[in-house]
Amino acid sequence: MKVLMVFLDGFGIGSEDKKNPYFWANTPLLDSILGGHLLYNNFGAVQGEKAVMVPTDASLQVPGIPQSATGQATIWTGINAARVAGGHIRAYPNKLLRHLISTSSIMKVLAESGKKVTFANAYRSEYFELVKERKIRHSASTLTALSANLSLRTLQELNEKNAVYQDFTNKLLAEWGYDVEVITPEEAGKTLARIASDHDFTLYEYFLTDRVGHEQNMSGAVKILEDLDRFIGACVAASNLEEMLLLITSDHGNIEDLSVKIHTRNPTPTLIVHNNAKGSSWGTISSLTDITPFILDVLGVENGFIRKAGEYM
Repeated sequence: MKVLMVFLDGFGIGSEDKKNPYFWANTPLLDSILGGHLLYNNFGAVQGEKAVMVPTDASLQVPGIPQSATGQATIWTGINAARVAGGHIRAYPNKLLRHLISTSSIMKVLAESGKKVTFANAYRSEYFELVKERKIRHSASTLTALSANLSLRTLQELNEKNAVYQDFTNKLLAEWGYDVEVITPEEAGKTLARIASDHDFTLYEYFLTDRVGHEQNMSGAVKILEDLDRFIGACVAASNLEEMLLLITSDHGNIEDLSVKIHTRNPTPTLIVHNNAKGSSWGTISSLTDITPFILDVLGVENGFIRKAGEYM
């Protein structure tokens, strides 16, 4: 079995009303695999023929609004990072969370278990220089990849169709003056599926969902959801769902409620797409802490590595 994780920053399950861009979005792929337009918080878990959607707690039983650094660290370690850190931490991991990821990330554990892992995102060359100059910091996803001693993919690999950019169409790069081909969501989805077919575990991160949520841009949010549906649809169509499990998840809510600029306490959707999705152990998922153990179980890797949070207190 192989696992492809598509991580969507700031994607929660909202109410069935007009402040939720999903209410307006045309999402034929999601509708078909879930049996309807059902990503609303009044439906609970949804089970389709080849997909399951599980509402997942992102608050981690810690007071306050869920944030990216702790939510993502939790997803990629299976450890309650907000409890370890003593609260929700925004944006970039602090020293404690960096240590948590470097010692216990899912990519590190899988690589040390002999699994072939990869991070599909492409990076601009300037990124590496800015990190050296300490002008920017690594995100939790980047730290997760580096914990497994992976080389980050470059724009050269993007042009060779061996990487996917953060907006998956390369439109941002073209607007910034880079010599890249602007592609469709479908082309990007096919590329991601091909990359994933060569690895036991593949991670791809998309963050524009969070950005448009903060902007409260309804038309932009609807377009992002519709483009995501096309991207995921092409990825599903190009994958062998007997051998590949597609897992879509998020760190906190945001885009699903444009009446506010901040993150929400809504649950996030954990979406499992596989020919045997109904027979998977998805019932073990209720919190962000359950995602890494679920993946390890799917890949047949012992999950006893997950340390007690108290060791980091």
